[in-house]
Amino acid sequence: MTSEYPSLLRSEEMSLVQLYIPSDVAHHTVQELGELGRVEFKDLNPDVNPFQRTYVSEIRRLDEMERRLRFLTAQIHESEIYIRPLTETMHLVQGRNSLQLVSELETILAERENRMSEMNESQETLQKRTMELEEARHVLRETAVFFSQAQSQTDDIRASFDEPSAPLLDHQMEQGDGDGYASVDLDFVAGTIERSRMATFERVLWRVLRGNLYMNFAEIQEPFSKPGKSGGKNDLRKNVFIIFGHGRELLDKIRKISESMGGTLYPVDSDSEKRNNALREVSSRLEDLSAVLHNTSATRKGELSKTAETISAWWQVVRKEKATYHTMNLFQYDRGRRTLIAEGWVPTRDIGNVQMALRRATTNAGSSVPPILHELRNAKNPPTFHRTNKVTEGFQAIIDAYGIADYQEINPGIFAVITFPFLFAVMFGDIGHGFIMAMSAAAMIFYEKKIGKGTGNEIFDTAYFGRYIILLMGLFAMYTGLIYNDIFSLSLVIGKSGWSFPAGESVTAESTGTVYPFGLDPAWHGADNALIFTNSLKMKMSIILGVIHMSFAICLQVPNFIHFGKRYLITAVWLPQILFMESIFGYLVLTVLYKWATDWSKASTKPPDLLNMLIYMFLSPGTVDPSEQLYAGQGFVQVVLILLALVCVPWMLLMKPYIMYKKHQAIKAQGYEHVSGPRNSEDDADAEDGNAGGEGGEEHEEEFQVGEIMIEQVIHTIEFCLGCISNTASYLRLWALSLAHAQLSEVLWTMTIKNSFSFEGPLGVFAVVFMFAAWFALSVAILVVMEGLSAFLHALRLHWVESNGKHYGGSGTQFMPLNFVEIEDEEI
Repeated sequence: MTSEYPSLLRSEEMSLVQLYIPSDVAHHTVQELGELGRVEFKDLNPDVNPFQRTYVSEIRRLDEMERRLRFLTAQIHESEIYIRPLTETMHLVQGRNSLQLVSELETILAERENRMSEMNESQETLQKRTMELEEARHVLRETAVFFSQAQSQTDDIRASFDEPSAPLLDHQMEQGDGDGYASVDLDFVAGTIERSRMATFERVLWRVLRGNLYMNFAEIQEPFSKPGKSGGKNDLRKNVFIIFGHGRELLDKIRKISESMGGTLYPVDSDSEKRNNALREVSSRLEDLSAVLHNTSATRKGELSKTAETISAWWQVVRKEKATYHTMNLFQYDRGRRTLIAEGWVPTRDIGNVQMALRRATTNAGSSVPPILHELRNAKNPPTFHRTNKVTEGFQAIIDAYGIADYQEINPGIFAVITFPFLFAVMFGDIGHGFIMAMSAAAMIFYEKKIGKGTGNEIFDTAYFGRYIILLMGLFAMYTGLIYNDIFSLSLVIGKSGWSFPAGESVTAESTGTVYPFGLDPAWHGADNALIFTNSLKMKMSIILGVIHMSFAICLQVPNFIHFGKRYLITAVWLPQILFMESIFGYLVLTVLYKWATDWSKASTKPPDLLNMLIYMFLSPGTVDPSEQLYAGQGFVQVVLILLALVCVPWMLLMKPYIMYKKHQAIKAQGYEHVSGPRNSEDDADAEDGNAGGEGGEEHEEEFQVGEIMIEQVIHTIEFCLGCISNTASYLRLWALSLAHAQLSEVLWTMTIKNSFSFEGPLGVFAVVFMFAAWFALSVAILVVMEGLSAFLHALRLHWVESNGKHYGGSGTQFMPLNFVEIEDEEI
């Protein structure tokens, strides 16, 4: 019988259910189950091509509707029109029949797309015509200026830059009567060209025509918007040009070269009166065209604004319908009974909610035949589903990033709620910096309803998702900051110090006979040997925390072995591993605690070097220097621990393969080997990491091979033994980052605020204000953000490698139900 409340230590218990759904109720059933979000459907047609499935025509129809929605959405974004969020438009589609709503929406979208396409084409044509008229106006103005200048200055003739000699036009001008161009029988071509192509255009003309032309140009100051882009940001810079030449063939070449270079030619008369009439006509037409373009743009914007009021709800409807038909394509269709058959995984405690959803679907469809649900017996591993809330989902995401837990495996995410922020705080410990971090997270939590589903800023949205992680990290950092007695590189005095400095020239502190009530004594702050003391303290503390963390991770194997019926692995795997760990590194932790608890000022021996003690424990077993002996009988104890560690190695290596071999022989002797098929050695091997023991219902073709199991066990044994050493050393990052954070904080304080105290008067006030602003900005940017991210990543590594590697299988599959809530979260 399933408990009403699920276990927090394991994933939800899952049930494989089968549904018999009448065809007329299928759509409503999938819709209700999608709203519930607790059923992961299996594909019962794995061999059927996606284009040959039952509801492919409906999906194509919805794809076309999505295309139209994307078109309209792009037009709205391009016009920078505000789209009402889904929360404000949901009431427009709630309570309506989805099939009827989709049919109406298909018609609306087709009409809106056609109207928008027509208006876009009209606007594009008007914009293009407007640009042509504007260019024509500039051409008329600039050519008028050119002819005016030419009448007064006939000597200002452009020379070829390819040849030093003057062109043919220059010779004609010298032989003329001095009345400008009237005496020269020349025609001309005028138009516009992009400014970036002007140099190439000019050079091509001179080389092709061999200098037999006269050319002048002027820049148009106003940029042109590229046609066809509403609210166009792509501006074109153009020049007006006028080219004189002699003969029809020469002019034809000029026109062809101009058009090939992207130029636009405009007819311009040489008579000034006709040019003035043409300019007035162009200006008048341009005014009329601008008015029409303005009205068209206003109409288009009004149409888009109307669409923006409801398009978020339309997206929701189409996405839900598409997800519904994709899901229905996973079902088998029984033509004789006109029934759809579906299978899927459901959390066992949610089966009642699923049945209620089926009844609602029957009522909404107006049918008298409800879908039928019954559970199936299946030995295959179900998907993994951890029920989380807004506090625990961030921590669970950290663990899932390493690997999805196997079904019913111990979930380390529940322990990470405490261990992750604590290990972070050991590296980040500072009361002030932790307070800034905690207040930032508290602000995000306080305003979480206003922030909602996201701001569009990826970095901020990531921080918002982990706001409860940041809050706990800040609070734990304040706690460890109290232990370190460190607040912005300064110290707090919350009790009587255990040390005093006597008057005189002595620099050696004396004990007052008291013990500081909590954390590090503030007398160490500023002492000459403060770094040596805190260095030793934090290094030993990191080893203690690391051994405790890894020992706890090893112990998590036991509930996995018990739950999956692999109790023999407790003695074959867990017991030698924990004995090996504790006989070496657990012993080191005990010696550290013993050394801390001993008053060496009253002891007859000097305090021993524990690192050398551990080294000589293996190099010289049973031999201890009497002057550095930690306790009586130390040599004998260390010999026993070394022997125990050595015994654990063959124990880990041989015990598990031997037990598996005996179990296989027992099954073989009973004659069951050929009935259910020989078991694969991987079934039991996976259980070492807490797996469910493989798929017992499937037959395995591979025979039981002792050699393969031995090779695998050799690898695991070597990996564990070497990992105990490297992983323990890896926890020294707790000491290194804590030391680096404290020293960096002290350097920043000294170089900013502390230096500002040396100034006096108004300059001193200004220096203090300026340095405080600089100190606070740098503290937040470097010590809180950058150092915080560094400590976060190191804490992540300790959980993924050093902890999860000891017990976590992480080879499960994520529970992926049909969930319309996730569709609502998708951006438009």
